[in-house]
Amino acid sequence: MKAILVNDDRTLRWDNVPDPVLGERDVLIEIHYAALNRADLMQRAGDYPPPPGSPEWMGLEVSGYIRAMGDIAAKESAWKIGDAVCALLGGGGYAEYVTVPYDMVMPIPAGKTLAQAAAIPEAYCTAYLNLFHEGGAKAGDTLLMHAGASGLASVVIPMAKAFGLRVITTVRGEDAAARIAPLGADVVVDSTRVDIRAVLKQELERGTPVSLAIDCLGGENMGGCLPYLAHGARWIMIAALAGTLTEIDLKTVYVRNVRIIGSTLRSRTPAFKAELIAELVKNVWPMIEDGRIPSTIHGIYPIEDAATAQEIMQRGGHNGKLVLQVR
Repeated sequence: MKAILVNDDRTLRWDNVPDPVLGERDVLIEIHYAALNRADLMQRAGDYPPPPGSPEWMGLEVSGYIRAMGDIAAKESAWKIGDAVCALLGGGGYAEYVTVPYDMVMPIPAGKTLAQAAAIPEAYCTAYLNLFHEGGAKAGDTLLMHAGASGLASVVIPMAKAFGLRVITTVRGEDAAARIAPLGADVVVDSTRVDIRAVLKQELERGTPVSLAIDCLGGENMGGCLPYLAHGARWIMIAALAGTLTEIDLKTVYVRNVRIIGSTLRSRTPAFKAELIAELVKNVWPMIEDGRIPSTIHGIYPIEDAATAQEIMQRGGHNGKLVLQVR
C-alpha cells in the first residue's frame, strides 16, 4: 500500500510502505478520508513521535470501510466487514489502509458523509475530553476558547453551546471573526485590536468570569489572564503555539484556587480512549445527527497534496477542519 512519508528535508512523498498487520483485536479499514490535526505538523517536524506500535506516518483520524477483522474483534464487537466507520488512531491515517483496535472505531453519524466523519474522531474526542473530563464543564459556565478559527475550536464552540455553556473566543482579524460567526460564540475577541486580559477583567467585574479555558496558544499573555478568572477555574493547556514561556503570579494560583492542567489525547491509555469513545458516541452523536453540533470542513484535498493542506494549517486563517481524500 501507499502512505505519506516524511523525507529527511521534511518534505512529503506518497510512497510504498508495508501493508498493515491485522491483530486479533483489530479491524482493517480501507481509508477514504483522513483529517489533519496540528499534531501532524509537530510529528512532521520531529517533535511529536507516534506511540509505540503505531505506524511512523502521520494521521490521527480517518473514515472508510472495514475490510477485515481479527478473531477477537469479530467475536467481541458488533462490527461487520463492509461497515462504514470512522476511527481514532495513534498514527498511520495518511495511508490507503490502517489497522486499529475495534474499540477505537465509531459509526458514521446519521446524515454525515465519509468526508465529514473523518473530521470527527480526534477533534471531537479532544473537545469532549477537555470540556468534561478535564474541565468539568456544566451548563452556565463561561468558557474561553482560544484560536476560534481553528479546526478544534470549530468543534469545541458548538459542543460547549449545545451543553449550555457561554463561550468567549479569540481570533486574529475581522475576517476571521466573520467566518466563525455561525459557530455561535457569545463573545468574539479580535486579539489584534483588543487585549484578552482586559476582556477577562471586564467579565470578572460583571459577574460572568471565565471558569474554564482551553488554550492552544500559551505565550506571554497566558499568565496575565489568570488573575481575572473565576475562583476555582480550570486553565487547560493543550499546545503552546504562541510560545512556551509565560510569567505567573503563584499567589493568584493558590488564592483563587486556579488549576492549570496539561492535556493531550494521544498520550492516554487505550482503555481510557475506548471509554471516552463510548461516552462520546452515546452523548454527542445525537447532537451531531440533529445538527446541534455542526461539523465544519474548510476544504478537501487529494492525499498527494498533503503538503498543501498542511501549509494551509501552518499559516492559519482557515475555518474548520482540513481533510485529505485517499479514494
